[in-house]
Parts: sequence; structure tokens; C-alpha cells
Amino acid sequence: MLKNSSKWPVVMSVVLAAGTLLAGCGGSGDNADNGDSAKNQTGATQTPAVEEKPKTIKVVVNNGSRKYPEGMDANNNPYIKYVREHAKVDVQLVTPPADAYQEKLSVMMASGDLPDLLYTNDANWLVNYVNQKALQPLDDVLNQYGSDLKKLIPQEAWDHVTINGKIYAIPVINQIPGNEIMYVRKDWLNKLGLSEPKTLEEYVNVMKAFVEKDPDGNGKNDTVGLVAMENLQRTGPFMGAFGIQRNQWHEKDGQLVNSSIQPEMKSALEFLAGLYKDKLLDQEWALNKQKNLEEKVASGKAGLFSAAWYDTRGPIETNKQNDPKAEWVPLEYPVGSTGKAGSVGLNPVKGYNVIPATSKNADAAVKMLNFIIGEGQRTMGLGFENEIWSMKDGKFTMNFEEHNKHIYRLTLGELVLPKEFLKDKNDALGMQFRLNENIDRILKSPIKTQFLGTPTAAMGKYGVKLDKMESETFTKIVMGVAPVSDFDKFVEEWKKQGGDEIAKEVNDWYKSNKK
Repeated sequence: MLKNSSKWPVVMSVVLAAGTLLAGCGGSGDNADNGDSAKNQTGATQTPAVEEKPKTIKVVVNNGSRKYPEGMDANNNPYIKYVREHAKVDVQLVTPPADAYQEKLSVMMASGDLPDLLYTNDANWLVNYVNQKALQPLDDVLNQYGSDLKKLIPQEAWDHVTINGKIYAIPVINQIPGNEIMYVRKDWLNKLGLSEPKTLEEYVNVMKAFVEKDPDGNGKNDTVGLVAMENLQRTGPFMGAFGIQRNQWHEKDGQLVNSSIQPEMKSALEFLAGLYKDKLLDQEWALNKQKNLEEKVASGKAGLFSAAWYDTRGPIETNKQNDPKAEWVPLEYPVGSTGKAGSVGLNPVKGYNVIPATSKNADAAVKMLNFIIGEGQRTMGLGFENEIWSMKDGKFTMNFEEHNKHIYRLTLGELVLPKEFLKDKNDALGMQFRLNENIDRILKSPIKTQFLGTPTAAMGKYGVKLDKMESETFTKIVMGVAPVSDFDKFVEEWKKQGGDEIAKEVNDWYKSNKK
């Protein structure tokens, strides 16, 4: 691993008072002294033991816009009560808005009003604050209170958060290798006499037909060819047709190079810009957040998109309920002119739990996470047994209504995850949703980065700025606001503004770890 130097506004948490629990440990009644104390055989007074009052910790998490049942909220529900009781920690959650979560974290760090634990999914953010000495190393507290964390999180994940020889985050691992899988409305294809697309050209023909030939039959020009999201999210399979994904590192001529500045990326952006110019790509894509994309799928405005593997239980299922004629099927990834195909492969680590240097409660924070990944993992992941799930005749069964009602439990339940993925749970949620089948499809062709080391010091220094520059440039090119030739200017600036320094550190790691 590399040796380095040095992604929630501020919300006041509500602190619940925890009563002090007393447990007597004196002798029998024969030794009682007016009930006030007990004496041992030598006559020494024994003071009744007092169980330590649970520490209160403020934890900042991304709730992902999950809703709570009526009368409940982040700090008043049976699952957080379960964690408080069994972990012996008075957990108080702060849940900034999901859409601006990472920005809120930075505001919080600058304010000085810091929590005891916070979650981010931004590796550059992590390294930046390690460099500023704003985060605590966690080795000692993990050794004392994190036995299940150390046992159930694989070593490659710990390596990813070890900087200058010290652990600075409790990693959240990716249990699956990727997220995106293509889905299309088969009933629309049938109505328009189209086959399931395989090549990039065939995909474009489907988009064109979905825009121009009124696939929903309502007589209006209101359907989109391909729906995507801001910052070019959900376009991974189309970049994969060019053999590329954003911000990864791949070997070329014996060196690791950043995918975002390669000629193949320029070609992918030119293709997407063509889709937008021809009105085959949703004209609102740059404003679409996840909620907007899901609404367009659910309402029948979109019949082709790169779905998350679990969207068959979400917007696709809602669309089928709204329109019983709707039939959705998975597709193979689009194949480009050179025969390449695939979607973005995820890194081993997808998030980071960090403890600010100002916190005096690192022990309690680690105790909470250790309970969630260990003794509490099944309940926090699946729900309470015999309420949400049960075993009948040796088979796992799920109460879908209760599962959906209490899905908020994952806000805490997914803060830490073991390597093993619960395939039984996916099947129990409904074989018709094809959840495990979707994951198996993704397993076939993820495009993965070859840099697996700890985020480097230069990433922490320049990464946020470079990511913003990339996002702005790529968005302008695809929307036609800037010419494709601006990609070359972006590459030059990327290198000058820290990219070359990052590349050197990445290749130093590569040389020392190459087999």
C-alpha cells in the first residue's frame, strides 16, 4: 500500500436521557447493613456495583431519502432502539438531505460542530481530511472493541483505508461487483416490430423508435429513447461499448493511465452527445436525480434504461402495477464496433465510516458498528424474525409489506457489511424480480479499475477539484454547450492541475504491487 502524508448541513441531534441501571453485587441478606451496603467476611464494606451509563454518540448518515412509518423518525423506531439496547450505546442520528449529502459533510467539518461518527462515500474527501489531521486513527480502538469488524471485513478493504500505516476509516464493502444492467419494455419492442437490441447501432434504432413511433399508444410525443441521470449516471453500459468507464485506472504500455482522459472516453462522449442532439437521450438528463429517473420509468415515459440491479422491485414493478400490459426484460450490454461491452465494475470499498479527531467517544462508535456487523447483522439486514421474515419448512419467507414498511432499518444496517451476500433474502423478496439473476448478469462483464490501493495523498489534495472539472466538462460536451474538441483541453488541464501527480503516485503503487 502507499504511504501517504498527512462524501452530511449541521443538524442538532436530540439526546435521549438514559436511566442509570443499578445491579447489586453484595452478599446475602445475612450480610446486609441496614440495606445500605454489604460486608464481606472480613467486615469490609462492599458498595453495590453501578452499571456504566451508555455513552451518547452523534452519528451522521445518508438515509437515502427512505421514509419512516407514521409516528416514527430516525431516532424513534424499533430498530434504533434495538441497536441502543444491545450495543449499549445511545445512538443519535443526523440525516442530512440525500441530494446534497456530501456538500453538507464539508460544511459540517468546517463548522467545528462535529459528530462522533460520519459516513462518506468519497475517497478523496477521506484522504483530504486525513491530510488535515481532522480524523482519528482507529487501530487501537478497533483492537479493543472491533473484533467482529476485523473478522468479517476482508483484508483488502482494510488495506484500502490504511494510510501511513494507520487505519483511518471503517470500510463499507461492495458485496456485488457492479450495479448497472440494461432493461427494456418488451411489449414496446413487440408493438413496434423490434428485436431485443444487441449492438450499439441496434440500441440506437430502439431509442429512435421509442421517441418517434408512440410506443405507449397515447397519441402524444411524450416518450424518451434513453433516460439517464445527472453527471452521466446510468450511462455505464454505453461507455462500456467503447471499452471504458470513468475515473478508473487501466494498464497501457506498462503504465496505469486514467480512463477519463483516454481517446476512448472522447469517443463515448461524442456518441452520447449525438444521442442528445438527435433527441434520443432524455433532454432533461442533466437535471434528473434518482427520483426523477424512477418517476419516468414508473409513469411509462421511459422504456429503456440502465437499471440498478434492484430496480425490478422499484420503478419497474411500479410501472407494471400502473400498466398491466408492461413487460420488462433484461438485455445484454450493448456491443460496440470493436466488440467491447460491459458496465462499470465497483471498487471493493464503497463507503467510509470516519471518526473526527475531536470525538471523545470513538470506543462507543466502534462498539455500535461492531454490533451491527456481528450479532445484529441479520436483524438489521432482514428485519425482526417472525415479523418481517421467518423460516417455514426449512425455507426462508419474507413478508413483503412489512419489509417495505421498515426498509429504513438499512440506514443503520448497511453502515457496515460482511462479505457474504444474502442470496436467500433476494429470492425471498420475489423470484419474479430476478434480483440474483440480475447480479449474475453483472458478474459476467464488469469493467474494473486496476488501482486497488489506498487513495493517494494527491487524490486527497486534487481529487475533488478534478472530479468537478470532469463533471462540468463532460456535461457541457454531451449537452452540446461545448464542442467535443474541448475534451482535449480538459485532458491538458487535468494533467496540469494535479492529475500527473496522482498518476505518479498510482504508478508507484503499481510498480510495488505488480505481480
